[in-house]
Amino acid sequence: QVQLVESGGGLVQAGGSLRLSCGASGRTSSYVMGWFRQAPGKEREFVAAISWGGGSRNYADSVKGRFTISRDKDKNTVYLQLNSLKPEDTAVYYCAAARSGGSYYTRTYEYPYWGQGTQVTVSS
Repeated sequence: QVQLVESGGGLVQAGGSLRLSCGASGRTSSYVMGWFRQAPGKEREFVAAISWGGGSRNYADSVKGRFTISRDKDKNTVYLQLNSLKPEDTAVYYCAAARSGGSYYTRTYEYPYWGQGTQVTVSS
């Protein structure tokens, strides 16, 4: 059973930075890991994904150049570095895992395992 726990969210001013962490229990070193977000009244959307080896990364156009996904397999942890934050980045951020596939996984249904989410609020 895979369990994911996000942390690192908070309130930050526009232009600021945050680093989100996703700690995983279970054997997730070979899993594809992704980050999604959901703003109030909107559907959950893809943010970033990283292959099991870490060599392939994929980003939504809206965050390219500002966000960076990485993973530490020894710590069973995935990170999302958020830089140059904008008010429109405000959302609950979710970590997700998939046993197969690759960083091309951008759809919510491709990820069977989800964390509970962490709130990111960017003030203008």
